[in-house]
Amino acid sequence: MLNRVVLIGRLTRDPELRYTPNGVAVANFTLAVDRNYKNAQGERDTDFIPCVVYRQLAELVTNYLAKGKLAAVDGRIQVRNYTGQDGQKRYVTEVIAEDVRFLSPKDNSGSTNTASAGGAGTFGHEVILDDDIPF
Repeated sequence: MLNRVVLIGRLTRDPELRYTPNGVAVANFTLAVDRNYKNAQGERDTDFIPCVVYRQLAELVTNYLAKGKLAAVDGRIQVRNYTGQDGQKRYVTEVIAEDVRFLSPKDNSGSTNTASAGGAGTFGHEVILDDDIPF
């Protein structure tokens, strides 16, 4: 069985960083991803896909990504459910990001938004700045 998703899109808002009661960092953000085909009006439809990232990668995402920035997400789809206050069962579908690539170039303020953050959990995280790229 395989549960793998790869997305490239722009953030619809700044990532929100929170911590679990055990101190684990969790960041939430939404990617706007255009579809590959055009609708009847000749425009591309867009899907808004909620993403969740954990631990050190969550902190990197919060530090390097912002609304409108281009990012690639590699992860898995998770569907969870809960019972709302009205007693109705609700379902939430989201992407649990295991790798996030920051694709936007440097902004005018001098800070770098081009970075690579790989893996989650015990895997290493690497941030590559524009100055470190040999070409």
